[in-house]
Amino acid sequence: MEYRLLGNSGAVVSSLTLGTMTFGSEADEATSHEIIDAFLAAGGTFLDTADVYSNGQSEVIIGNWLRDHPTEAEQVVIATKGRFPRGEGPNDLGLSRRHLRTALDASLKRLGVDYIDLYQMHAWDALTPLDETLRFLDDAVSAGKIGAYGFSNYLGYQITKAVYEARANHWAPPVTLQPQYNLLVRDIEHEIVPACLDANIGLLPWSPLAGGWLSGKYQRDQAPTGATRLGENPKRGMEAWEARNSDERTWAVLEVVTDVAEAHGVSAAQVSLAWLLAQPAVTSVILGARMVEQLQDNLGAADLRLEDSELKRLGEASAPRIDEYPYGTAGRAQRNRLITGGR
Repeated sequence: MEYRLLGNSGAVVSSLTLGTMTFGSEADEATSHEIIDAFLAAGGTFLDTADVYSNGQSEVIIGNWLRDHPTEAEQVVIATKGRFPRGEGPNDLGLSRRHLRTALDASLKRLGVDYIDLYQMHAWDALTPLDETLRFLDDAVSAGKIGAYGFSNYLGYQITKAVYEARANHWAPPVTLQPQYNLLVRDIEHEIVPACLDANIGLLPWSPLAGGWLSGKYQRDQAPTGATRLGENPKRGMEAWEARNSDERTWAVLEVVTDVAEAHGVSAAQVSLAWLLAQPAVTSVILGARMVEQLQDNLGAADLRLEDSELKRLGEASAPRIDEYPYGTAGRAQRNRLITGGR
């Protein structure tokens, strides 16, 4: 397992993160603990959760594991999130000081810890003044309740605005962003990735396998059945499945992923994850798992190194479609100059 700095902080985390949205819903506590054990045995150190995952049960399950494994817990880096409703009252959501104070204390209690390494704002809040949120987070860092903070699902201008407001007020800066990012969803490369590169913010991509599409388990024009999230609940996301199934780009990407996987004798999922790990600004890729076997296959991506020619093929097949100024060719050229330090 490779280890990387957590964005612009001094904390070090594994290049693969264990996402725990399944804990308490698709994986019971015993299975969840087995998944954590397998992740740590492979060298993983970074766990990601949120106060709304399984209505808080994900944090409870992690907290119980931390309590039962005090020695191993010392090496684990914990990330959680706050923002979404945790009650019926008008102040039980958002990024106000009032809600975040309550949400953070509740997460600390469920996790059974004195501080959280990375506290993430789960989404933008257009109603709360940004300086109120940032001041609370700076206070939480100063109080030792959190080690650092980050964002999730923010736009490029929102990231940059927060970075420079924190800088102007000498507050602790954001260190990470958690966006959706994978070979089929690359639109963040237009503005969000450059904004993160500019501020040295680390990316923690979620849905790295595009809901299972990049694992190669779906076949053209064959609606999923059986042991998949869509197969077990066909009404869930079928409209999105049909749109992706009818998109020729989907199958062009999967063809290249399959070719590269066969060349290395690995799974399509491992290739898809390895491509993401090689992208600029990516700190750690979030893996979700319902069972240990699923996790173990994905963990194989940690040791997979793709050739430059393979990265190029995958990049060309999956390139974002917008090709008008200031995106497309012009945008990619500008991004490449930013990465290499050129003008």
